[in-house]
Amino acid sequence: MSLILYFAPGACSFVPHCLLEAADTAYEPRMVKLHKGEQYEATYQSINPRGQVPVLVDDGHVITQIVAISLYLAERFPQAHFLPAAGLARAKVLETLSWMNNTVHTTFTHVFMPQKYSNAPDVQADIKAHAVTTYRSLLAEMQDLLQAALATGQPWFGGAHFGPLDAYALTLTRWGSIAGIDPNDFPQLWAFVQRVAQHPPVQRAIERERLQLNVLQR
Repeated sequence: MSLILYFAPGACSFVPHCLLEAADTAYEPRMVKLHKGEQYEATYQSINPRGQVPVLVDDGHVITQIVAISLYLAERFPQAHFLPAAGLARAKVLETLSWMNNTVHTTFTHVFMPQKYSNAPDVQADIKAHAVTTYRSLLAEMQDLLQAALATGQPWFGGAHFGPLDAYALTLTRWGSIAGIDPNDFPQLWAFVQRVAQHPPVQRAIERERLQLNVLQR
């Protein structure tokens, strides 16, 4: 099988996982158990020395990073219309995708892994607390972007077709509940995420990863 996706349940690899399901193509999903440190094992390090997911392997060629993989899949499966074909519409979707990846995603890293930024427990606690507040504001911004997109009459975040923005919005909203942020605080975003979760390709990815959308614990 030429296409292989290395993914971890609940990680950002959910995005290409959904895209591959939506592409209706044959591929091999390979789970990487991050909690068991499989990303540091020699076999995986030989594929991605950074020890991250996702990794897409196409006919032996390794591709990493969400934005790069999303662009590659959009071009490899043009019939799926994962991204607008060209022009301003395509640029604006890539703008939002990049923001999700380089701003919202990285803010959650400060919540989930503050030890990456300091080895002092008190500093880690401050980093996490500040990042949670920031993350909440970013979810509000994402809700505003979503509402503006849907107000144009398009059914999906990126236009007329399901794409990476939809899967990433679900992932980032779910991460908010991990951070203790109630998704019900963002009703339009939460309603959209629940609709995305009912999309058959997304349902299949959720089932394989055994995900719960809202993991908030009070």
